[in-house]
Amino acid sequence: MNQVVISGTGLYTPAESVSNEELVACFNAYVEQYNHDNAAAIAAGELTALEGSSTAFIEKASGIQSRYVMNKEGVLDVKRMVPRIPERADDEQSIMCEMAVVAARQALERAGKTAADVDAVLCAASNMQRAYPAMAVEIQNALGIDGYGFDMNVACSSATFGIQAAVGAIQSGQARAVLVVNPEITSGHLNWRDRDSHFIFGDACTAILIERADLATSAHQFEIVGLKLKTQFSNNIRNNFGFLNRADESGVGQPDKLFRQQGRKVFKDVCPMAAEVITSTVQQAGLAVNDISRFWLHQANLNMNLLIARLILGRDATPEESPTILNEYANTSSAGSIIAFHKYQDDLQSGQQGVICSFGAGYSIGCVVVRKR
Repeated sequence: MNQVVISGTGLYTPAESVSNEELVACFNAYVEQYNHDNAAAIAAGELTALEGSSTAFIEKASGIQSRYVMNKEGVLDVKRMVPRIPERADDEQSIMCEMAVVAARQALERAGKTAADVDAVLCAASNMQRAYPAMAVEIQNALGIDGYGFDMNVACSSATFGIQAAVGAIQSGQARAVLVVNPEITSGHLNWRDRDSHFIFGDACTAILIERADLATSAHQFEIVGLKLKTQFSNNIRNNFGFLNRADESGVGQPDKLFRQQGRKVFKDVCPMAAEVITSTVQQAGLAVNDISRFWLHQANLNMNLLIARLILGRDATPEESPTILNEYANTSSAGSIIAFHKYQDDLQSGQQGVICSFGAGYSIGCVVVRKR
């Protein structure tokens, strides 16, 4: 089978950022207004008063200090608390396509390739802005790629599952190179009025070019030497929004149509699962954990990443071994581990090895072991 490498990555970062201080000010203003408007019902025990948030609470719970969003004004409008992203005409480029094209062109440039070298586009993300035509096909068209494209959703593990699909296509001879793009507008499905989750997510888009090793010319090549996927059903992270919502009007606009999770259960379940998948994938690649120089982990929660690294290594990882970007970007779903990989790869030397790992709703876990060429 064809040997496969990652030869380029790209990143689209929105222009607007929301600090914890701005987010808390908005959230607490909403809480104050809610408690005031519902004072009688709260006093009668019919409703529970909402509790305010704080920057200390957010940073202790997550390690997040800020997040990029596609629209800041709507998020911080106390009467709205939803991003303002106007719909576009069918003949206009969609917003997810626009994000993906920027990241994809960076990845192509870094790999030293053009659209003519690519045979497929996979759009792998937690949420697609429409059901069809596939976002991947629109992105393929915008880039001028002659081939095929399709969408896939495995929540926060979408990017690593996309890498697996790309590797399979290349190894089978179906494609020379595959572009995997991860446009994540997580601000659209976040409940900005929920104290336990209003700070979690941010928007971004990553792109990964995966190609046959014998055709690669990039100075930034990483050979894929191991790959493993795992899923296990759980309701602990869930979003019930879908096209069938219109078939039962009573559920329209309800909180379960946005992101929700039972954070403590997720932490308890996912950390050991992720550590086991990483360890077994490394071993199946014929390596030992001590052979791994870098862990590009999913950027959901700093405490999760610290524990996963500790379970794998038997000690705390250094910032160089397990770099963090969620303090600036927050949880960007499938894009998170790829942002870390994109930003913290150039210092590795030829022969050094690393692990890209994502974990999230499903539960889903994807692990990719790579070696710098």
